[in-house]
Amino acid sequence: MILSKRFFFIGVLAEMGGLDLSTGVLINFKSISSKLHPLTMNVKSKKKNYKALAINEVSLLRETYQAAKLKIFIDGKERLDELVCDGLLLSTPAGSTAYNLSAHGPILPLTSNLLALTPISAFRPRRWKGALLPRNVKVKIVILEKNKRPVSAVADNSEFRDIEYVEISENKNVELKMLFDPKTNLEERIINEQFIY
Repeated sequence: MILSKRFFFIGVLAEMGGLDLSTGVLINFKSISSKLHPLTMNVKSKKKNYKALAINEVSLLRETYQAAKLKIFIDGKERLDELVCDGLLLSTPAGSTAYNLSAHGPILPLTSNLLALTPISAFRPRRWKGALLPRNVKVKIVILEKNKRPVSAVADNSEFRDIEYVEISENKNVELKMLFDPKTNLEERIINEQFIY
């Protein structure tokens, strides 16, 4: 069986070789790699505590017609006392070209060692466009008026509803290897994407 498919979007770029059916191992797989540590999301909800990993982003989203009211702490220091919005994203470089980009957040090169904190439809403060944070920070987001304005937290595909707060940090104990087509200059494609209008 020969797999010869290419993926031409910024996310995962790889050209596959053959597949050894007896072992399930790809052979002649030509790629370059980049290491990535996912985010760990610790959630306190009304009912219990949850934990999940996110390769792309952690998102907080309003659950009803009421805008969410959030308070943001970075490394234990209050940075924003009230953000009124539809939601908030904390994206890794791998996730910065997906939901984060759609919410008008920055594209982060994989080697940037940054996280993008991006509001979704910020109402107040209107001019706050988000922040670029070092990857080693601990972010805590507290839900204000949580009974009137319920919020859910999502780590990639794991969703938890009616949360009270969420704590997010990079998980250095988990290392993922992303594979890319060596014929494609990923850094160049990321730069080009920022100038497409």
